[in-house]
Amino acid sequence: MVVAGVLALLATRNAIAADSRELKAREAFAAQRYQDALELFAKLYAETLHPIYLRNIGRCYQNLGQPDQAITSFHEYLRKGKNLREEETREIEGYIKEMEELKRSKEASASSATSSSKTETSDGIVKPLPSASSVSSAPPPAGPASAVLVAPPPAPVEESPPIYSRWWFWAIVGGVAAAGLGIAAAAGAFTRTEDASCPKGWMCP
Repeated sequence: MVVAGVLALLATRNAIAADSRELKAREAFAAQRYQDALELFAKLYAETLHPIYLRNIGRCYQNLGQPDQAITSFHEYLRKGKNLREEETREIEGYIKEMEELKRSKEASASSATSSSKTETSDGIVKPLPSASSVSSAPPPAGPASAVLVAPPPAPVEESPPIYSRWWFWAIVGGVAAAGLGIAAAAGAFTRTEDASCPKGWMCP
């Protein structure tokens, strides 16, 4: 009897704990915190394996806009649920159709977005349009700020005029000539001497 009482007490505590989490899950679902509700319902199903939690999990996925997961959960509920009423079955089937329509709508939107990113040329070849990242990554055109710096050319070397065009050159030449003439005059180069023994007009040996 003691053992039976302990087991009954543990079962009661587990039921109370499960009820508490289920209440929190329902509160989260009512507050549109579907992700929180999904996590709680998933834990409850893992512990109890009760099919009703599959229905609740499917409803969470449905409100989160995840059609594949919702459809899977609803099909599992129809497969594992026992003694389901006809109206409940129709309700779940309606949820499945709604999720299938949402899935097709998402696929059409994705296909439209993919096709709008391509363009067809005149020869019928479809080419993808350049994306914003590829356009922005192109290098900017070279302008004044990005021009290559070039060192200025060296100043031209001014050629000096020939030495014979300088005034001092001719002054030196003139001075040297005058000095030479003076030396020659001093040496008697310009003094004519006649032999007294040779008569004028005759060529003396």
